[in-house]
Parts: sequence; structure tokens; C-alpha cells
Amino acid sequence: LWRGRCRALLSRPAGALRARRGLAAGPEMHFGFQSVTEEERREKIYQVFENVAKKYDVMNDSMTLGIHRVWKDILMHKMNPCPGTLLLDVAGGTGDIAFRFINYVRSVRQRQLQRKLKQHQNLSWQEIFESYQKDKFNSLGDSQVVVCDINREMLKVGKQKAQHLGYSEGLSWVLGNAEELPFDDDKFDVYTIAFGIRNVTRIDLALQEAYRVLKPGGRFLCLEFSHVSNPLLSRLYDLYSFQVIPVLGEVIAGDWKSYQYLVESIRQFPPQEELKAMIEDAGFFKVDYENLNFGIVAIHSGFKL
Repeated sequence: LWRGRCRALLSRPAGALRARRGLAAGPEMHFGFQSVTEEERREKIYQVFENVAKKYDVMNDSMTLGIHRVWKDILMHKMNPCPGTLLLDVAGGTGDIAFRFINYVRSVRQRQLQRKLKQHQNLSWQEIFESYQKDKFNSLGDSQVVVCDINREMLKVGKQKAQHLGYSEGLSWVLGNAEELPFDDDKFDVYTIAFGIRNVTRIDLALQEAYRVLKPGGRFLCLEFSHVSNPLLSRLYDLYSFQVIPVLGEVIAGDWKSYQYLVESIRQFPPQEELKAMIEDAGFFKVDYENLNFGIVAIHSGFKL
């Protein structure tokens, strides 16, 4: 029910953005270490994630030894959402960020209720019971998260996970392209993209779209694999990435090539300072980044002022 209401609230007329800014064919670009056209890259990346969707979570645990969970937790604490926050999670098909957001806001709401009740020690049992019952039916405080992904298979996996884990309140799923988001201007309080921006064909357009759909004062947060600063760790990381990860992909997911691409895409991705400059070029202010595990990943942050 909420999903339909959210789409009605957030969707914009088809083709409105296309009329304003088309997706140009553009020059040759990289698909891993291959040179391809922009359209070929878009199609190949779509196929990669269609292939890996069902094993995506298992492979994330295997490739990072489970550390990706910690990185996503850090992203959520950095966001520190309050009840009432409207979050857009782009390229978030399997729901990892969305579920963390819901858990975080529920926890904040619970602490708020406990503080409220402690300040009113003279409440009757009936009043306390009614307060808890009211909170039970509004555990997110009107917070909402919209998961937007270009890949139907990834969204399908996310919806199945949400159903299995019991997430439904304040959550909707939208098929959409990060370079051409199907939402009106100035809609969201926070925009997140976790391990997705390096797979966007035109990062500049995706950043412009992030800026467009955020409200003034809204925050952009990007969690992505980046460039390791320690030379020794960098060599070990390369050895693990190129010799181990594709083998894991073959053994666990039966797909060597997709995981070979994912490793290559990390190496082709702009380093931290270059991505910071791109975010600033899109119009964001107070742009900075935090390296995690010596730069294996980085969290970039910026504000629409």
C-alpha cells in the first residue's frame, strides 16, 4: 500500500528529464580493462548484475570476509538519520542499506520513547501502555527509504529479502537509472549509493541527478571501493583481488568473468581526490571523504546548500 502511495508521490512524467538532458552516446570508455562504447558498457554491466544477483550477498561476504557489513554500518552511523528522514538509496537493489536505515531509525525512535517516559515518572500503567502501542504502529516516525536500481533481478532479490526478514513499513522499490532518476527535484533528505557508482556509465550525470533530487540542505553519501594508500598492502590487495576473487566467483557463483570485471572496475575507478573534485563539480559543498582500511573503501560526503 505504501509503495503505491510513494510512487504516486515521487514519480514524475515519463520523458520529462529526457527532454531536458538526453544520454549522449559519448566516446569509448572502460568495461574493466576493455575499451567499449557507452551503450556497450551499459549493456555489459546490466548483464553482470543480472548474472550475479542471486549470489550477490554470499559473494560480498566471501570477497570481503564479511567486512562489507562493517563498512555499511559505518556509513549508516555517518548518516545518523533521524525519524522523518526521506532516504533515496541508489543501486541498492538487495536492500542492505535500506534495512540498516530502518533498523537505525527504529532504534532512535525507541530511545526517544524511553527518554520521554522517564521524564514522566507519574504516568499510569495505561498511559505507558498506550504510548508503546502508538510507537509500535509508527516505529519509523514517518521515515521512508526508496530503493532505486536499474536491474530488475537485483530488485527482485531485495524484495524477497525484505519479505523474508519482515521489512515492509516505510520501504519501496523503484526501477530506475542513476543517470536519469524518475523523481522530482528537491525530494530527498539523503542520497546514498553503496558500491554502485563505479558501475554507472556516466558518473558525472549520476552526480548531477543526485544533486537535483536532494532537498536544499540534503546530504550525498557514497561508499565505494577506492585506492589503497599503503604500497605493501596495495600489492597484497592486488594479488588477492586478481588471483582469489575470480576463483571465488567461479566456485560460489559459477561466474568467473563477472567477478573478473568487478575487480577490474575497482582498479579503473577514479582515486579519492579525483572523485571528490567530480562531486564538487556537480554542485555539492563541504565535500570530504573518509578512508576505511587504508583506502580499500572510502566514504565520500557532500551537501546541497
